[in-house]
Amino acid sequence: MMTRYGHIASRVIAAVAFAGTAALAVALTHGPARPDQATLSSNLTGGPCAASGLRAWLGLGSGAASSDAILTLEFTNVSARTCRLYGYPQVSAYAGSPAAGTQIGSAAVRDTSVRPRPVTLTPGATAHAVLRLTGTGSFQPTACAQVTAPELRVIMPETGRGIMGARPVFVPIRFAACSRKGTAFMTVQAIQPRPGIPGFTMP
Repeated sequence: MMTRYGHIASRVIAAVAFAGTAALAVALTHGPARPDQATLSSNLTGGPCAASGLRAWLGLGSGAASSDAILTLEFTNVSARTCRLYGYPQVSAYAGSPAAGTQIGSAAVRDTSVRPRPVTLTPGATAHAVLRLTGTGSFQPTACAQVTAPELRVIMPETGRGIMGARPVFVPIRFAACSRKGTAFMTVQAIQPRPGIPGFTMP
């Protein structure tokens, strides 16, 4: 008899514990956010990615640096924590040292054909943004003033906590650029999850 009641009591305790857990889950999902819950959520999902924790590099591409080209800017989380990216990186052609260099021409124009979406990067994960270069031959020589750019300067997008990527990262690539301000020879899409493959749509 005691064994039977002991089993019943154990089941009742387990059911109460499960109900409490379910109620807690519902409260965390649908209830009003409290400061301690917001902190917990932030810790679980990670804060905005800082430039110091990202490595920027060029992935697969099509075309040539002297003509129209489609490239992917890849961003790998090299830090030990999960972080978030959202929006458009600021991309410009650049020459010289990071401390005393010069931007070449105008920065890349936003390509809004892809909607921005929050991207969560676990340590070691990679996201991408598609970068399109328009060949300088498409412009009048006086409107373009072609030069050779040795690298790209990339500033990560603005977040709710300010510009975490205010310190730029640099990606080496030699390509023909327009030095005349106002000539749009580059466009960049919003950052998307996973490594990029030009011409393919990520599910």
